[in-house]
Amino acid sequence: MTGVATVPGIVDAHHHVWDLAVRDQDWISGDELAPLRRDFTLADLAPEARAAGVTATVLVQTVTAPEETPEFLALAAGSDLVAGVVGWTDMTAPDVAETLEGLRAGHGGEHLVGIRHQVQGEPDPRWLVRPEVLGGLAAVAEAGLVYDLVVKPHQLAAAVEAAERLPGLTFVLDHLGKPPVASGELDPWAPQIRRLAALPNTVCKLSGMVTEADWDSWTVAALTPYADTVLDAFGPGRLMFGSDWPVCRLAASYAEVIAAARELTAGLGPAERHDIFTGTAVRTYGLSAPARPAPPQKTPCA
Repeated sequence: MTGVATVPGIVDAHHHVWDLAVRDQDWISGDELAPLRRDFTLADLAPEARAAGVTATVLVQTVTAPEETPEFLALAAGSDLVAGVVGWTDMTAPDVAETLEGLRAGHGGEHLVGIRHQVQGEPDPRWLVRPEVLGGLAAVAEAGLVYDLVVKPHQLAAAVEAAERLPGLTFVLDHLGKPPVASGELDPWAPQIRRLAALPNTVCKLSGMVTEADWDSWTVAALTPYADTVLDAFGPGRLMFGSDWPVCRLAASYAEVIAAARELTAGLGPAERHDIFTGTAVRTYGLSAPARPAPPQKTPCA
C-alpha cells in the first residue's frame, strides 16, 4: 500500500492486545508465559507508548479466529493511537477475496492494512507455497494489502519462494524471522535473510529480538549482529520498528525495547532513523493519523 506521510512521531508497527474474557489465547501456556495470562488493552499500552514518543501503531492479529479481525477494526475506529490493523483470514479458503472485501466494508474497515497467519506454527515448512495459499496471497495483493510473515528460520526459504512468485505483493517479515539470538548463531538464518532482502517486495520489522534472546540477561550487544544483518540487507528504507508489546514484557519493558532500538540505530543519520521509526511503516502500510480521536477503551479485542 502507499499513503501520505501524515503520521507525526514514532510508529510502533507491531503490537497486540487481548481480552481473555472475550477469547482465550491458547498459545499462552506454561509457567514461562504466565506473565502474559491477563488482559492487555489499549488503555494499558497508551501511556507507555506516549511516554516513548509513539503517536501511531499497527495492531497485529494474535489468534486464527475470524471474529478477531472485525473486533480489531472496530477498536481501531475508536482509537486515537491505532492507525492500522494486520488481521487474519483463512489463506487456504477459496473465498479470500470476498472475505477481505467484507472486512473492508465493515466498521473500521479502512484501517485494514494487512493480513497475517501464524505460519511459525505450521508443521509443513513449505506451507507458504502450497497452491491454495499462493491463491490466498494473490487475493491479498489484489486487495491492495500487505502480508506479514511470522516464520522461523527453517521457513524462510519458502518465504523467499512465495515473494518471488508474487512480486506484486509486499511481504513484511516480523521479528527478523526469529533468529537464534540466545545461542548467538547467525547461520543458516543470515543467508536466508539476504535472499529475502534481495527481493524488492520485502520489508522487515526490527522487532521481537528481546524474546529470542536470553530473557533475563539480554544485552544490546547480543542483539547487534542480528540488527546489523537486517540493516545491511534491507536498508533503513525497508526496515521498521515494532515493540511486540505485550509479548516483549517477558524480557523487557516498552521503554527498554524502544531504548534498545534507538541504540541499535544510533550510528545512522536522521533521515535513516526517521525511516525506521516512522517512514517505512507509513509507506508500507499506507498509514495516516487515526481519524476518530477517542480515549483508549476496553472493548472486545482478543
